[in-house]
Amino acid sequence: MKNRETREPLVPFNATGEAFAPVARVAKAALERGLYLMTHWNVIIVAPPLTITRDEIDEGIGILDEALSIAYEYAA
Repeated sequence: MKNRETREPLVPFNATGEAFAPVARVAKAALERGLYLMTHWNVIIVAPPLTITRDEIDEGIGILDEALSIAYEYAA
């Protein structure tokens, strides 16, 4: 969320170009660290395989946490 009080999303629905930059940057940062995220407009989808191990979950959550720090740069 860009603003938790007003519940304004970080990226508007159906955003493109510069308006989509926060989601694009988060996804790119995650991918550079080995975590593929699916994105659709202002939604980030995490869909691990059913065969994932606990260690892989922990690693993925760590990567996601690092990548989401980028989104905080855009939050009010």
